[in-house]
Amino acid sequence: MPGFGLQDELALLVQAGLSPAEALRTATLNPARFLGREADMGTIARGKIADLVLLDGNPLADIHNTTRINAVVSNGRLTGRAALVN
Repeated sequence: MPGFGLQDELALLVQAGLSPAEALRTATLNPARFLGREADMGTIARGKIADLVLLDGNPLADIHNTTRINAVVSNGRLTGRAALVN
C-alpha cells in the first residue's frame, strides 16, 4: 500500500539487517536499475523525473524519520504539511 506501507517496509528492511541507506536505495535506485530507467529516475539530479518527500528528520540516522513528512514535491508542485494532513 502506498504511503504508510512503504514506511513500514523500510523499517522492516532495517530490522532485517539492512542499513537505512541500503533500505532507501532498495526503494529508489534499485527499482530504477531493475527497470532500466536509471538514466531518468532513481536518484535526484537535474533532468530526472522525481517526486520528493521533505522530512523533519534524517532517515539515515533513524529510518522511522520517514514518517516525519514536512512537505512533498510532486509534478513540480510543493505541498506543505498543513495541506497534507487536511
